[in-house]
Amino acid sequence: MAIRHMGLMYALGGASLLTIAAAANAQTPTASDTTVPPAPAEATAPPPATPGAAAEDNSGGLADIIVTAQKRSENLQNVPISVTAVSGAAVSSLHAATLQGLQGTVPNIQINNFSNTPNTAAITIRGIGVIEPDPYAGNTVSIVYDGVPQYFSMGALVDLYDISRIEVLRGPQGTLFGANTTGGVVNIVTEQPTGELGGKVEASYGNYKRFDIAGTLDVPLVKDVLAGKLVVSHNERDGWVRNIVDGSDLGSRNVTIYRGYLKLTPSPNFDATLIGEYDRARNGAPVVVAGDVPGDAQYIPAGTVFPNAIEPMYQSPCLPAGRPCNAPDKYRSASDGVPDTSNMDTYRATLTMNLRDTPIGDITSITGYKHFRVFEFTDQDGTPKFQDDTRRLTRGRQFSQELRSAADITDSLRVIYGAFFLDTHYTHQQDFRIQFAAPGLFQRNNQDQDNYSISGFVQSYYDVTDKLRLQAGVRYTYEQTKMLVSTATSINLSGMTDFDATGNVPISTVAPPRGKKSWNNVGWKLGVDYKVIDGTLLYGSWARGFKSGGFTGRIGLPADALPYDPEHVDTFEAGIKTDLLDRHLRLNLAGFYTNYRDIQIATIYFTTDAAGTFVQGNRIINAAKAEIKGFEFEATALPFEGLTLNGSLAYLDAKYKKFDFFDSNTAGGNMAQTRSLKGFALQNAPKWSATAGFTYEADVGPGKAAFHLAYSYVSSKFLTAVNDTPRSKIQPTHLVDGNIDWTPTDSFWSIGVWGRNLLDNRYIASVFDAPGTLGLVNYAPPREYGVTAKVHF
Repeated sequence: MAIRHMGLMYALGGASLLTIAAAANAQTPTASDTTVPPAPAEATAPPPATPGAAAEDNSGGLADIIVTAQKRSENLQNVPISVTAVSGAAVSSLHAATLQGLQGTVPNIQINNFSNTPNTAAITIRGIGVIEPDPYAGNTVSIVYDGVPQYFSMGALVDLYDISRIEVLRGPQGTLFGANTTGGVVNIVTEQPTGELGGKVEASYGNYKRFDIAGTLDVPLVKDVLAGKLVVSHNERDGWVRNIVDGSDLGSRNVTIYRGYLKLTPSPNFDATLIGEYDRARNGAPVVVAGDVPGDAQYIPAGTVFPNAIEPMYQSPCLPAGRPCNAPDKYRSASDGVPDTSNMDTYRATLTMNLRDTPIGDITSITGYKHFRVFEFTDQDGTPKFQDDTRRLTRGRQFSQELRSAADITDSLRVIYGAFFLDTHYTHQQDFRIQFAAPGLFQRNNQDQDNYSISGFVQSYYDVTDKLRLQAGVRYTYEQTKMLVSTATSINLSGMTDFDATGNVPISTVAPPRGKKSWNNVGWKLGVDYKVIDGTLLYGSWARGFKSGGFTGRIGLPADALPYDPEHVDTFEAGIKTDLLDRHLRLNLAGFYTNYRDIQIATIYFTTDAAGTFVQGNRIINAAKAEIKGFEFEATALPFEGLTLNGSLAYLDAKYKKFDFFDSNTAGGNMAQTRSLKGFALQNAPKWSATAGFTYEADVGPGKAAFHLAYSYVSSKFLTAVNDTPRSKIQPTHLVDGNIDWTPTDSFWSIGVWGRNLLDNRYIASVFDAPGTLGLVNYAPPREYGVTAKVHF
């Protein structure tokens, strides 16, 4: 029985929900985004100061929003894709430190981090996402940062200071963005050098001792030829979970970012931008809350007194058993015996070059490099008793090169074509002390993976008439993955082991030969759009995408290391985008149907090994089909000068169409059985989500004030349990955010107050449900508030 629980606990790489956000705001594209400049009729307007609002243009209506969702600058209302844009001003007013802070403001998207690996992004769009923290599982939503896809989820929760805009593209984007975009793309663009002397500084102070200070400096190094820019941002706060062991806070944050730019423009036809960035995180260790129930191996009743703790054991948020968990008014957990450490260092470099007006079109080259290191400890049980904990060290690097051209073949035919190369490598070591299963028991997992991908693509647009446009695109991808993995189990006969396993006696080692597998795939997109009248666009498309195959990195048996194959999606989408009432009302609606096949499912199962020992295995299989359908509706209105209203409503029906699940539920000692999960909901796929908000600007005293209030709703969903167990169900959430900013007339400074989760609702963010062993819980942030002062020059 000890080995049985040992394997299950080892599978706790982490799990969580996801989320992200948005607004509709105008921003000027930069050289890194496009090789095709916007037409004069699509000139951008200044961004509003608050999310969800659109700036007014010179005619008093809603401004055009320029995006690069199709790798060329276009008015959002002319893009035949379900895409939402978020301006940098909108992000700033939200006071969101990272992408995770944008939760709930974009339809049909969830973004978060995993419970016990907070440096790892977990993103789901339209029910398609990866609930697995280790790098071997890959992504279905690509985060693109200044034109460079972030292959690793670790370090992908980008900090959001000095951001130009965020574009959220829903549905498969494989033609222009490549593999692993079956769910969609989150495209992040930073503010580029202006070539003029200037800058800004801002500082914030809030509850939980939050302190932010950041600034930028633009410098014209050689007038009209070479521009430089420096960005520095620091964010820190205490944690909001109390440690009952010593009274300290858990989950603190301390992150500093340094980013520099050099932009060379020697001629009107050529520019090159070099970006270098270093992110330094020295955060508190991941927070694990014990959501155990009677019958779980790690359950400790509330009120139990431990000599090493200043408070008795807290009540499990998952009682009574058999029901969803509920967050308490006071957040409590326990951590003892491991350092309060979660360190991450990330280095990025990007070189973007644009050469315009060549015989083969406008050429763009984007070269990207990233290296990261994560080192952290986790008290896995969340109790004052030493039951299990981990030490994890991950190193990774990626190099990518995209070369593309945009060309007008004729007056009616335009194409974007190019090639992309990506090379990645990572190593991962997890040391796992499993005291609750057997005193002194220890397990070490090592992963060493190499991957490269090369692809060629072409996307074409043909104007049949001045109103009717056809599009067709295709992308061929070849990918190869090599994986070396091992899991060694040992025990210290003294009953206590350290993370280096000094003095341990080996029990078993699973170390299959290095695996190697390659795949190729052809994806495509076909579409049509029609301008009914000025300001009204109808569109429809069929897109096929895929997520790459790979190898399971966390194994219990040699067979677990067998490769899993790619998964595929076909999405049919139709929509309408329209500006009404002399551009004072904007309504966008998209409906979709997705056929999701060969779904990669992470499974946990129990069997006996060659020696007859009862063990647990971990494997990713291609065993399921699903059907996903729904819609996204977004609206923005300017009823009168100074007032902007906005809202959205999204519906998602994501269910398995065929899935015979090998259920290894150990609760009550039951053995595994195969059951059909047809009709069960996909993970992290809430049926309904909605937003509503307003921004009002008015003269107040010797200046102007902006008032903003936003409400977001996400219905219940299942998370981190394929078979939708009650404990894995996440409650509906209702969040209200707001801010008030005041700027003196003709002044260079402003001051504002802000709040997130103003009603201080307490919610569960994620639960990893391991029946018979534990429920690993993570809490959503409580109310946060503060004051911010800004100066620009």
